[in-house]
Amino acid sequence: MAQLGQEVLTVVIVGGSIAGLSCAHSLLHCHKLQEADVGTTAPVRLDVVVLERARRPTDAGAGLGLDPSSCDILTKWGLPVLSETAPLSYEENRIFHHIHQKWVTVSKDQSYAHRAAHWSDIHRILYDSLPNDVVKWGHEVDAMDTTADGMHVNVHFKKGDSSVSEMISANLVIAADGSMSETRRQFLPHENRRYCGYYAWRGVLDASSEKAMNVKATLRQQYPDLGHCLYFDIANNAHAVLYELKGGRLNWLWYVNQPVPDLSGSSVTAKADDERIERMRMEAKHVWSQELASLMQLTPAPFINAIFDREPLKQLVWGRVVLVGEAAHPTSPHGLRSTNMSIMDAAVLGECMTNCGWQVDMALKEFEALRLPVVSQQVLFSRHLGQVKQGLTPVQLPDLLISNDFEWERLLQRNMHTQSSVIENHSKGCINWHSDFQI
Repeated sequence: MAQLGQEVLTVVIVGGSIAGLSCAHSLLHCHKLQEADVGTTAPVRLDVVVLERARRPTDAGAGLGLDPSSCDILTKWGLPVLSETAPLSYEENRIFHHIHQKWVTVSKDQSYAHRAAHWSDIHRILYDSLPNDVVKWGHEVDAMDTTADGMHVNVHFKKGDSSVSEMISANLVIAADGSMSETRRQFLPHENRRYCGYYAWRGVLDASSEKAMNVKATLRQQYPDLGHCLYFDIANNAHAVLYELKGGRLNWLWYVNQPVPDLSGSSVTAKADDERIERMRMEAKHVWSQELASLMQLTPAPFINAIFDREPLKQLVWGRVVLVGEAAHPTSPHGLRSTNMSIMDAAVLGECMTNCGWQVDMALKEFEALRLPVVSQQVLFSRHLGQVKQGLTPVQLPDLLISNDFEWERLLQRNMHTQSSVIENHSKGCINWHSDFQI
């Protein structure tokens, strides 16, 4: 029950992916902290609901990397210890030297630790630790409109297979409905996603079988820190990623410069037939080491993931609707930013609501000012990493790649703009460390 004089703040989160669940955690955590302060009563009673069109949680998804800031945020929210879920990994960028038939490390950072995890593991932790009544499965939002006074957003949705539309009147709507966000489309109807010029072959190998264990043992000769390292292997006009997930599963990607593949609807993934998979496996023998090619050969049902992003936005807030996560900043995966930006968006939004006394308009203004320059730079930096590694920039990769004058240290994750560095660079008038990153 709301206390006398205490207003009810209704927050509707559209989308129950990692971004949406993170926002629910952040708001509830900040509100609980404020209520727990001695002699302090939060100025509002908080009602949070997540509307997710999927009928139930899924074990789908693939590997991801959580940076130290995201791990700290999840720990602050009281979630289970991530070390039990995700191995600790550093970063190493390597080039295959075709003359000497060996890998050569061009940049390495053992101080920038990530947790390598599977998407479904993190999603399950977030979902299981929320109150039971927060997430509404099988609820698809089909429209929203703002009241004349601008103080509420009416969110219209349907449950399951019902054709009857219901409505919630919200003080705040958080759009976390993914890279093909219908909420975003409402405000930017003519905007399209941008194909980056390549797609990825992706696969996860369960290393529990005898044959898989033999492949893994052989891999360790070329990847000695497998299980504690994110390996980025660069070849001519291609690069691959390899790291270990919980349970000894091996997650790999191979990026291939190709026209946009045939996709179904708004999907970014496509199932490949046996013939196409076999051609990929044969080509892998000519591009990668025998060990990596063997991993690709053994992995069942690898699939295609087309790589898209979007141009950075000039705003994240429309009235009392705010975009977060992939709805706000779809990005290429090379900076490991998609999940990390989603978690940071949620954390910053919660802090802004607390700092602004749960005054929605003031909090959203502060949130946008803090996050917009950061996420814009990170989208562009991730794009640049992919272009360099795929040979799509003036920085070309000749056969003797290590003789190139390119500063390989620029490929390291620590160069990714963080909130503090962007704000600091703003004051110095030099927000961009490289001329390619103009907004």
